[in-house]
Amino acid sequence: MLRLIASLLAALAVHTASAKDSGLVFVSSEKDHALAVVDAKTLAVTSTIRVCKRPRHLQFLPGREQFLVVCGDSHRADIVDVASRKVAGSIALGDDPEALDLSPDGKFAYVTNEDEGALGIFDLTSRKLVKSIPVGKEPEGVKVSPDGKRVYVTSEVANMVHVIDTVTLSIVKNIAVGKRPRRFAFSADASELWVSNELGSSVSIVSTHDLSVKQTLTFEVKGMRSDDITPVGLTLSPDGKTMFVGLGRANHVAFVDVESRQVRSLVLVGKRAWNVSVTRDGTRLFVVNGLSDDMTVIDVPAAKPMKTIAVGRVPYAALIDD
Repeated sequence: MLRLIASLLAALAVHTASAKDSGLVFVSSEKDHALAVVDAKTLAVTSTIRVCKRPRHLQFLPGREQFLVVCGDSHRADIVDVASRKVAGSIALGDDPEALDLSPDGKFAYVTNEDEGALGIFDLTSRKLVKSIPVGKEPEGVKVSPDGKRVYVTSEVANMVHVIDTVTLSIVKNIAVGKRPRRFAFSADASELWVSNELGSSVSIVSTHDLSVKQTLTFEVKGMRSDDITPVGLTLSPDGKTMFVGLGRANHVAFVDVESRQVRSLVLVGKRAWNVSVTRDGTRLFVVNGLSDDMTVIDVPAAKPMKTIAVGRVPYAALIDD
């Protein structure tokens, strides 16, 4: 009996270890309808996972044992189990879902629906729509405040950030930002919300206290026109000191010093640097390149590319399980 209990405990320990901190990077491929699974140590693709059609945004569920894959053409999100690397279920998300963010307690998903021009709010327990809130046309980026009281949504056509109260489920303010805003990232203390403006070659920095634009940072890359500099993905370093900004068709990632607002480094990557994801220790940055069908891994302290990995046709985002 003792041997049986010991065996069961050992098996449980192995399962738990494999379900969390697997050392894998999952990369969505819009054209292959699949995820490439990359070993973060060897920087090699180890397998692929078939998912719903046109997978885009990826986000962990609470506990990090499963994650959501938002699929625009299937109008749903698949639930992928990290340990088994298999689809464990799905949730209908309305027409053409683009991206989502979760409430701090993990009970609700806030989903941008591009075709509907709306933010859909879904109860993850019942898997049902709670409410659809009309916003500007072609909403994409969505970010929940750390305290869960607000949801921020970008409208690519209206050139605005819509601020939604999560209690009243109503828009409390529309903030004019740069041309074609796409994604968000908070500063370390959440006093600032950084917004990438794809056709403005810039990032707008919004005060979360008074909901006004504090500053606009415009990017320059030597030898390139401003029209070729198209910021989209951005993420904050774990120490809160650096904002990494993918410059799209400029094929670079900018390392921006948060305090001084100065670009410290520009790192050359693949074609159309789309989304950027950083490891928990801040030493590596994974950059998804949508037009060269690959992902560039950057050594952050050295500010230099380490390796480029083919990850399928039209990769969109990377999720790091570290």
